[in-house]
Amino acid sequence: MEHTSSERAIAEGHALWDNAPCGLLALDTGLRVLAINDTLLDWLGHDRADVDRLASGGDLDFPTLARLRDEADLQQLRDHLHELRAQGRALPLTLRLFGKDGAFFSVELVSLAVRDASGRFLRSHTAVVEVTGRDRIERQIVARLRLLQAITDRTPSRLAYYDKDLVCRFCNAAYAAGYGLTADEVIGIDLSRVLSPEVLPEVLPRVAKALNGESLSHEAERPDADGTPRYHEVHYLPDSHDGEVHGFFIELIDITERRRTEDFVFNANLDLEERVAQRSAELYASEQRFRLMSHAIRDHAIFFLDPDGGVADWTDSAQRLHGFERGQILGRSLDALFEPQDKELAGLDVQVMLDVCLEEGHAEHEGWSQRQDGTRFWSHATLTALRDPQGRLQGLSVITHDLSESKRLADVMARLNEELQHRVTERTQQLDAANRDLDAFSYTVAHDLRAPLRHIGQYVALTQEGLDPAQHHELLQFQTAIGTAAKRMGQMIDGLLEYARLGRLSIAPSPVSLTPLILGIVGRLRAENAPREIDWVVDPQLPVVGGDAILLAEVFGQLLDNAAKFTRRVAQARVEVGQLPPVGGLHTLFVRDNGVGFDLAKAKSLFVMFQRQHHSMDYEGIGMGLALAQRIVLRHEGRLWCDTAPGQGCTFFVELRAPSTDLELP
Repeated sequence: MEHTSSERAIAEGHALWDNAPCGLLALDTGLRVLAINDTLLDWLGHDRADVDRLASGGDLDFPTLARLRDEADLQQLRDHLHELRAQGRALPLTLRLFGKDGAFFSVELVSLAVRDASGRFLRSHTAVVEVTGRDRIERQIVARLRLLQAITDRTPSRLAYYDKDLVCRFCNAAYAAGYGLTADEVIGIDLSRVLSPEVLPEVLPRVAKALNGESLSHEAERPDADGTPRYHEVHYLPDSHDGEVHGFFIELIDITERRRTEDFVFNANLDLEERVAQRSAELYASEQRFRLMSHAIRDHAIFFLDPDGGVADWTDSAQRLHGFERGQILGRSLDALFEPQDKELAGLDVQVMLDVCLEEGHAEHEGWSQRQDGTRFWSHATLTALRDPQGRLQGLSVITHDLSESKRLADVMARLNEELQHRVTERTQQLDAANRDLDAFSYTVAHDLRAPLRHIGQYVALTQEGLDPAQHHELLQFQTAIGTAAKRMGQMIDGLLEYARLGRLSIAPSPVSLTPLILGIVGRLRAENAPREIDWVVDPQLPVVGGDAILLAEVFGQLLDNAAKFTRRVAQARVEVGQLPPVGGLHTLFVRDNGVGFDLAKAKSLFVMFQRQHHSMDYEGIGMGLALAQRIVLRHEGRLWCDTAPGQGCTFFVELRAPSTDLELP
């Protein structure tokens, strides 16, 4: 009998386990299923036969049964069990489980640790609660909150909510941007950290009233984040329910344009009142005021349109500028004031301009206007929509400014600029022609001088062959001097020819990488000056410039050759090639040496042909290198200059343009 009662109790316990309203699960730390009730199996679309089949090869692991594939979900489940094993309980865990049919559902796992008598962890006792509906509701709430945030962020008004501790709990993008912040930066901070110290004392009394349940509205001038003053209509609305105020809403509506319009309308009304006073006052006073007004707005006019765009009020200033009398223009469209040809050429549509004014509050147009007598003048017209405090359209104001004189001066300046540009082009062409003639002359002279010099050298060599050095020592010296002078003259002619050739040469610019180019020149000079110890320093990150690679190699070859030459008497010679920071698409390179240098103040002809700063007996050369380098750099639209002092070395700077974007490295 007792045995039967025990079996019945066990059976009832199994029935309660299997038919519990929530899933029940026992797992070890290896995620193996030690026990699972029928409720959870049913959710997963399995039965006991499936469990036996899945476990036929060994232990049944929960990820296989619930089709958990996401590594992040698996890691969360492992962490949940490890926390349970270490502490006896763990925080609830939300997972997505997948049924046999592939459909997923969300569950929350609530677990307790089951230990043996010695405290060793045996398994989890986990209740599995189906929360798919709750997750769906939470996602809907999050989506609605995001939609609300998106809607408020697109609202031009500045909106925010502060709790009773004056901590911001919500704001839209416009509110945060007004203080130079983002919404995430404003939410969660105190009101005193949002407002400036100058504005806070003005706001706090109104905040106190709002927290006492009072709704407030007022207008205030507040600077934007960039300091621009703006006018706002400010509303404070308490958040109260169940008889308690929990915070307050604040709304700032930008009314700057409205205030400007109101000021304009106010001034326009003053103008109308003055005209009424003119009609009712004595004739003399009326004439005096009329003269003052005429002088003040002699090139302006103001008039008003009704909501449909017809002329509703025609002032004296409008009559004077446009030539229409009141009876001729009242009720007519604004079209009558614009020249038909101008409307066609400029694509002016008066109705579109009126629509823009009604939508944006104002519109502008500059072009030819037509007077009543058919003459025209260049004008700037400004239309402003006039609305009452309820926002209802009352009409439009039109201010016309006569800019005919400004237009005439602008046209004159345009013609003068065009004429000046034409003259510059002519002078440039004349200068180019003169340079070509000069180059041709130099080339011809150089060729004509070559033949006599060649004959001189040949005759000197012939006469020296028959002379005895012992008997004709002085004569041989004279002949050697003649030959040396002829050779030097030949070198000068070669330089002159090269200078003329550069003047005629056309340059096809391409990207030139200066680092390999200069390293090649340094390699050549290192070989030519092999007995010397020269410390060559080249920046490995020299820029890419636009130009002719062969000509640029000539420039840096001349500069580096000079640097090697004029450091000859220095114990430890150093030549450095580097660059300055680029400015506006221009690269500046420098070649610096620690040689003898020279007095720059006395070197007025530094880049002139055949001019030298040192005697040829001290340093060889004919004075052509810098002249050629200067001409090549100028042909590249660059600059070449020098910084030096006697005994302090010399630095030459070369400014070249960056390559055009449409050029590619070869």
